[in-house]
Amino acid sequence: MKRLLQIVLLMIICSSLSAELLIPMDLSQTNHLKAYGVAFAALKRQHVVQWLLNYRGGSFLMNDDAELQALCNIRGVRFEVIGSADVAGIMSEIQDANMEAIVLEKEPKIAVYIPPNALPWDDAVTLALEYAEVDYDRFWDDEVLDGRLKDYDWLHLHHEDFTGQFGKFYGSYRNSAWYQNDVKVNNAMAQRHGFDKVWKLKHAVAQKIREFVFEGGFMFAMCAATDTFDIAMAAYGVDIVHALIDGDGIDPQYKEKLDYSRCFAFENFNLITDPYIYEFSDIDASDYSRLRGAEGDYFQLFDFSAKYDPVPTMLTQCHTNIVNGFLGQTTSFFKDKVKKSVIILAEVPGANEVKYIHGNIGKGTFTFYGGHDPEDYQHRIGDPETILELHKTSPGYRLILNNILFPAAQKKELKT
Repeated sequence: MKRLLQIVLLMIICSSLSAELLIPMDLSQTNHLKAYGVAFAALKRQHVVQWLLNYRGGSFLMNDDAELQALCNIRGVRFEVIGSADVAGIMSEIQDANMEAIVLEKEPKIAVYIPPNALPWDDAVTLALEYAEVDYDRFWDDEVLDGRLKDYDWLHLHHEDFTGQFGKFYGSYRNSAWYQNDVKVNNAMAQRHGFDKVWKLKHAVAQKIREFVFEGGFMFAMCAATDTFDIAMAAYGVDIVHALIDGDGIDPQYKEKLDYSRCFAFENFNLITDPYIYEFSDIDASDYSRLRGAEGDYFQLFDFSAKYDPVPTMLTQCHTNIVNGFLGQTTSFFKDKVKKSVIILAEVPGANEVKYIHGNIGKGTFTFYGGHDPEDYQHRIGDPETILELHKTSPGYRLILNNILFPAAQKKELKT
């Protein structure tokens, strides 16, 4: 009865409005990625924005406004101006189906943890933010250790190695100028903060990020930042770095000292400490021996109840439930290494692999997304920039932007 009264009230409110702006997110949309940027712009202008979960691919509804129409036209985003009767019809349809209207309160303040020498196209999230024209601030170790995360709502972890092993690129790239510069920059950062080893610095940074999430922050990570974060948490304060990388030996009791209870997503994993092996642990399901192409390596999004599970529903909004696969240093996660408390958002059909996961930690949440670049199947070091203007309707990039947007929802909607 309470739900019915809410719908009736909303319909009465809608009937008093002359027009609304509907941004469809189904196959009719001309630029899905920039549509998220328009939603952010509307929130920034203090418009009320509703995210219509499962309605036409997760459409956006907001007050009609000449500036927003102009913005849509400039950015190539398709929109429809609809009357109050149409809005009432949409709300009635939502009431009777696996759909929900989620009110977005304000644009979240976004930080991206990224080395100062990294270029925007080195990271899919940064690339998506730039293309969608969403504001963000760049963070690295100084800002995290100085406690500045408390001023932000959402944090993305660049493809960082939180174990202090410099991405495990030693075997292939130790003589490369970029690798040597990376070692130099990270060692200088460690010394500036009083650490004699880079792994100690990265453990301290990961711990600060962990506290940020526990206190209510939203964290998103892709590729190697997913498993190396949890490895750093399990091995917190324990030396797991080979002597070839940091000059001294691995703690001989490191296996017994791993504490999986500190991890966000994974458990019962084994580390790979050989510096010549391009892998951190047996969490990652990467298999570079079977390069089947993006369509052959596809993954499938799960369906959730929009009314009872709004958060996983928000995170999986898309115009298709089949998404082309893409590789990374960490491509996907073996299902038997994922904690039972974690929500699986997408899996690789017929395999023991999950691609996209989400969970609650303390007052906050985390989301891990395997792979490097949704529109670059086999991304290699030194590959050219992905031009998102050529991928305006990318389902894989939409999942990233869902994560950027969902912290804008009213807090009561985020309780799962």
